[in-house]
Amino acid sequence: MLPECFTDEIAVDFPSVGLVVDRMRDAFFGEHRAELVDEVVKRELLLSSREACGGLVAAVDVPIQGTCARCGGRGGGWNEPCGSCLGSGLAVFHQRIRISVPPGVADGSRVRFRLSSLHAASVRVEVRILVSQ
Repeated sequence: MLPECFTDEIAVDFPSVGLVVDRMRDAFFGEHRAELVDEVVKRELLLSSREACGGLVAAVDVPIQGTCARCGGRGGGWNEPCGSCLGSGLAVFHQRIRISVPPGVADGSRVRFRLSSLHAASVRVEVRILVSQ
């Protein structure tokens, strides 16, 4: 169980601090909040039968949630919400990653991994490989 001093009261004025606190909890205690553990970003990678037979390195875009660069995670100024994040303090960034697909991969195969970023919470990713006939 987490000590009471790690409650979420600091996220009142700075919504983006919640992501940092979650990363600190994970690093120090090895614990995840339930909603972060269950979050899996799912993507599909469509390959021709020739590409699947020979293997390749493919690029996949993965959306990750992080701190809004415009307001710094504050959600806006005094009485005005930030126009970029609409007051949430969070923004979605698209991270392009490269996946090595082995030769002879079967249709429906899945690749699972965790993507970490300096400016966002880590996210679990599942890429399903679809082979066209």
